[in-house]
This record gives sequence, C-alpha cells and structure tokens, in this order.
Amino acid sequence: MASSQFDLFDDAPGYRQTPRPAPRKRKPEIVPLPSGGNDEEAARRLEQTGRFKVLRKLVPRPIVPRAQSAFPHLAVLVDTETTGLQHARDEIIEIGAVGFTYDDEGVIGDVVGIYSGLRQPSLPIPAEITRLTGITDEMVAGHDIDIAALDAFIEPADLVIAHNAGFDRPFCERLSPVFASKAWACSVREIRWADLGFEGNKLGYLVGQSGLFHDGHRATDDCNALLEVLARPVGASGTRPFSELLRSSARSRIRIYAENAPFDMKDHLKGRGYRWSDGSDGRPRAWWIEIDEELHDEELRYLRTDIYGWAEAEPLTVRLTAHDRFRA
Repeated sequence: MASSQFDLFDDAPGYRQTPRPAPRKRKPEIVPLPSGGNDEEAARRLEQTGRFKVLRKLVPRPIVPRAQSAFPHLAVLVDTETTGLQHARDEIIEIGAVGFTYDDEGVIGDVVGIYSGLRQPSLPIPAEITRLTGITDEMVAGHDIDIAALDAFIEPADLVIAHNAGFDRPFCERLSPVFASKAWACSVREIRWADLGFEGNKLGYLVGQSGLFHDGHRATDDCNALLEVLARPVGASGTRPFSELLRSSARSRIRIYAENAPFDMKDHLKGRGYRWSDGSDGRPRAWWIEIDEELHDEELRYLRTDIYGWAEAEPLTVRLTAHDRFRA
C-alpha cells in the first residue's frame, strides 16, 4: 500500500481546498484627541479607553522658603552615587538631598531645599559605575562636596530617608559626622510595598507604577522621584507610603544574636529568617534577626525551646531605634 503525506495544519488532510480570499483589513479605531495642545486631556482620553496607560514625566516640585511652609517637621531624602559597594573602601562621587516638610499624620507639605554635589575620588571611576550612573571622570574633575553647606542642610532635619538606608547611611556617616546623630528611615525595608499593590521595591518599579517616569539615575533626580512616590495615595484605602514609613521608623526594633547556637540548627534559623554575620563588620559572629519589639518574648521562647534547649538561655539582644538602625 502506498503511503501518503499530508500537512498537519490542513483543515481536512488529503482534501485540497480552493484558496481562501485574503482577509479584509479592519480600519484601526481612532481615539479622538482634543485639539489645542492639552496634553493632560489627551492622556485622560487615552486612559478612558481601557487600552492605554500613560506615564507622566515627573516634574520636580518648586522650592518654598522654610518659613513659608505651614508643616511643622522637616525630612531630607538622601541618595549617593559611589565608586563601589564597600563604604570602608569606596568613595562617594555624588550626593543629592531634597528637604521637605510634613505633618504628624505623614502628609507631605513643601520642598524647602535641594543640595547636590559632585566629588572627584582618589582613583578613576570604574567603567561599570559610569555605565550605571552616567558620571564620568571628566564630570567630577576638580569637584568636591561642600561639607559645611551639606551639614547646614542636614542639621535641622527630624528624619533622614534613603532608598536602601543600609547602603547610604554608612557612606554618609563616613562623609560627615552630622549624619550619625540623625534618625534614619529606609523606604525599601520599612514600607510594605507589596501590600500597597506594587510589584517590587526598586525605585524604577515604584515610579512606573505610580504613573510617572523620570530621568534617573542621578542622585537628586532619584530623590525627587522617590518624594513623589511617597506622597501619592495608593490602593483602595488611599494610603500614603510616607505615612507608613513614618510609623515604621518610629517603632523600636530588637536585634537578637543567636550566639553559640548548635551548628545543626543553622537550617532552622535560616528558615525562620535569621542571617549570618561572620564578625568582619564588628558585629558578633552569629546568626541574627531583627524583629518588632512586641515579638521579642515570642522569639526568645523559640530560641530557648527549639534551638538551645535551655530555659535560661539569654541570647545577646540589642534594642534599635531610628537613630541606631542601618549603621555599618
């Protein structure tokens, strides 16, 4: 019997169809946009179709003299660009800061000042850093940060905020001691972004999901972008991320070091959220965790029962406030 071959994509194998007429092209639906150059109205018209999401370019807020702002408190957003990740070895090449006022409820008021400074490091800027930041050796040549002006800008602040304060605070404290006495907040770790409907905590994600775009990755640009993300109500509840950050930073935290924990308990500790410190940064060489103060008794019971097996165990405990957190 002769075998036959057929096209697996035919409607009916073995049956040759007459050619189908080419489908008629549908005219694209045109969304009428307003004339007269009203960009915002055009953006809203597109969004109302349900098929478009329009990002607005972030425009920095105007600067208002501090004496004219009715809001009682002052915070400063800080961002640094550096030659690397190690604060003890690498150097700041740019620092940006945006000062703004706020009230007790976490409502953001006015921008009352901006500081920006470039600094020539002792060694050439690595190519990877230039690629990430856009800062070249030519841009920083001959520049230095005016520490006196920076100190005067930071000194009145009730709160210093960084998007990853664990990175920025050690660099800032090495640059100037004025940062060491300040209360710090971290907009990465101290805001539950997922609960607010965001898909990540990187600044680019937050800005985009807030309906904005900006010209990053320079320090002051990023501060202005973060300010808008913190200020805008989100979700069904209309929560302002800055309000949550303010509440989180005001809470005390407890850091517990499970020193001398049995080696075979390391997987249990890791699974519970403990991290390992090798002691190279001056901290105890131990597994450690940072928790809300009200969870201290529960965590102590866990360590005594599940890890040490000793009811009198007293692991090293350190109480942290916003003045202590995110230090090196």
